[in-house]
Amino acid sequence: MQRDGKYIYCIIASDYDINLGPIGIGGRGDLVSTIGFEGLCMVVSDHPLSRFVVNPENMLAHQKVIEEVMREFRSVLPIRFGTIAATPDEIRNLLNRRYSEFMELLKQFENKVEFNVRGTWKNMGMIYKEIDKEHVELQEIRAEIEKQHDKEERNMKIAEAGELIEHALVKKKAEEAEKIIETFRKSVFEYKHNKTNGDTMFMNTALLVNSGREIEFDNIMIDLGARYQDRSDFIYTAPLPIFNFIDLKIFPEKWEL
Repeated sequence: MQRDGKYIYCIIASDYDINLGPIGIGGRGDLVSTIGFEGLCMVVSDHPLSRFVVNPENMLAHQKVIEEVMREFRSVLPIRFGTIAATPDEIRNLLNRRYSEFMELLKQFENKVEFNVRGTWKNMGMIYKEIDKEHVELQEIRAEIEKQHDKEERNMKIAEAGELIEHALVKKKAEEAEKIIETFRKSVFEYKHNKTNGDTMFMNTALLVNSGREIEFDNIMIDLGARYQDRSDFIYTAPLPIFNFIDLKIFPEKWEL
């Protein structure tokens, strides 16, 4: 018979229990509620201790629960995906041991949410032409390729040019992302550039901002879209849990002692 533990979503400060209904991770319809210690709570649901599945559905369920909590509470500390405690007492003991740490973090991130901005280039041909123009070394290699008749030497030069272009593209992405960030400087507390996917995406950036600033960001994004309409597309999502700015690791009790 499998034994259930308590799957942990996030930490909040609350003097009362909350009940978010049967939206727990795992698809069993488990009730999401809280376990607390002196006004400090973890949002949890039942989950088998011996079996946890890492898949997009569970990752989305984890985030959706946190977003539901964010509708009611001004400070929410998300916990890393896949964290399960053995018992309610283990959670209470952990809250007791790390009480000051968690309370300080809740105060630090009060009214803070995460926005994510992604930028993609519309015309990669134009971007590669810019790279070619900006790098004299690349121009020289191309000229050598045109003159080279030895197949092996030609292939080596082509590979060399490919590596140079790859490095130049990485640098160009970083420079363009930083240029876009200047638009947000007055509106954000912190930002973090994350990994981009494919050649066209040059920006995948998390921004830490005060909650309730969606209209302001809508206007910023409209201005960006107009300014770069021939060059780039931008999308943003918000408000999100502050996963990029806090990484709370909760270990089984026996590991923390």
